[in-house]
Amino acid sequence: MRWSDQAVGVDDGSLPGLSRSGLVRSVRTPDFEGITFHEVLAKSALNRIPEASQLPFQFTVNTFRGCTHACRYCFARPTHEYLDLDAGNDFDTQVVVKLNVAAVLRKELKRRSWTRETVALGTNTDPYQRAEGRYRLMPGVISALAESRTPFSILTKGTLIRRDLPLLRQAAGEVSVSVGISLAILDPDLQKKIEPGTPSPQARLALIRDLADAGIAPHVMVAPVIPYLTDSTSHLDSLLEALAEAGASGVTAFPMHLRSSTKPWFLEWLAEEHPALIRRYRGLYGRGAYVTPEYSSWLRDRMKPLVHRHGLAGSGGLRQSGRDTQATVAEPELQHALTLF
Repeated sequence: MRWSDQAVGVDDGSLPGLSRSGLVRSVRTPDFEGITFHEVLAKSALNRIPEASQLPFQFTVNTFRGCTHACRYCFARPTHEYLDLDAGNDFDTQVVVKLNVAAVLRKELKRRSWTRETVALGTNTDPYQRAEGRYRLMPGVISALAESRTPFSILTKGTLIRRDLPLLRQAAGEVSVSVGISLAILDPDLQKKIEPGTPSPQARLALIRDLADAGIAPHVMVAPVIPYLTDSTSHLDSLLEALAEAGASGVTAFPMHLRSSTKPWFLEWLAEEHPALIRRYRGLYGRGAYVTPEYSSWLRDRMKPLVHRHGLAGSGGLRQSGRDTQATVAEPELQHALTLF
């Protein structure tokens, strides 16, 4: 069914945040039951990160806002509130699509002031969530970055990146390109409950294997590690063993943090699925967003020997260009990542 036939009239007053974002139309389709896509014309594509954040990159590009991966712990949920949408179901089902992101990016990269600093993709919502298969925004973004000689990195849980491997290899002949895959849950039952819209762990392991076979040794984000659910030695050991066998070049791990409105959304799920853990989470997180320093130290000590045992202390990237960059980490989380290598 053609999406052009699915336009839905939207009263500007009903979604004031979206009306400020250049809303063109809202679209529904049987292929994405329960999801509404709000197509907008973006005024800018490059987002500058404050220098005070001390991140290894200063610019990001986000093709979507909201994400059908529906990860219960997603740190980006509060950003939906800027659009007068909620950080829970709306984040999962009301997805903003920047139709013109590649064209706007191309213009911005042509400015004389642009100094070709590394651009990170996938730091907010996943650029390869399932809707990318329909909208095909990433090929234009990748081409614009490569043609302008701008190095970039991609972090994703989506297997749709496989479609763009030829384009990524071509880009790597011109600039430094880094690819990171996020995989932190090996148990498919838990994954379906907490990351219901993501590809299965086995599908992502197959993607890592395909990337490695194509000459791309992806770095893997074992993140977030979920306290008392995915932090056992047996789970982490099995996961790292599977990642090493699939061809991952290295891993970075950090414990889950729950800031702002993400926290009650996750704890609501936890109370339903694992009520016995609620008291322990109150002790671990208190009123804040981050685990205690003691837990971080404990997890670091548990992970380090496993990482080295499985030979995952390296970094990955596309190497045709002769330059490597470590896979990017989601913006607010980098400073809390465990230093494992």
